[in-house]
Amino acid sequence: MSAILPRPRLGAAALLAAAVVATAGCGGKSKTSAIPAGGPAPTGASTSTTPAAPKGPSRVPPAPGEKKLGKKPPIGRPTGTPASSLKVRDIVKGNGAVAKTGKTVSVQYVGIAYSTGKQFDASWDRRKPFQFKLGAGMVIPGWDKGVVGMKVGGRRQLIIPPALAYGASGQPPAIGPNETLVFDIDLLKLK
Repeated sequence: MSAILPRPRLGAAALLAAAVVATAGCGGKSKTSAIPAGGPAPTGASTSTTPAAPKGPSRVPPAPGEKKLGKKPPIGRPTGTPASSLKVRDIVKGNGAVAKTGKTVSVQYVGIAYSTGKQFDASWDRRKPFQFKLGAGMVIPGWDKGVVGMKVGGRRQLIIPPALAYGASGQPPAIGPNETLVFDIDLLKLK
């Protein structure tokens, strides 16, 4: 499975159905308010089975061997509250060309779920680099934003919130709903 495929887009019929359901309860003298898309769920309404992360800022501690290029890196166990925005950390700064929107990049990567620390995908396991065009929507938005600025020969860690990954739908069974993702990405070359 490649866990960095684009998010599925809703069709017109699905959007219309959602609009009908959303407006069905309108009218009358209700004191309830609508929650904006992406906003917090009402208290007690969460159905996520993702275990709660400890409080504090999101952090993925360095793992032994994480700086060794040329082989699959280990990723430390995430701690703290998952980030609500994209977090970028250069583990090894490359010294080659800079990745820019519109360029085709070739990468090796490992991805883990923030809530469990378990790997859900790795190009290393397939022994084949993954290629995609930056900014073309071929991957999740967190990748399109987080790989830009990387230099060839570098390794970068991305902590990607659900809004820039798979959101409420997840990618079952490997990625649950509203899961924050962590990737270590090696930039091998640009075209």
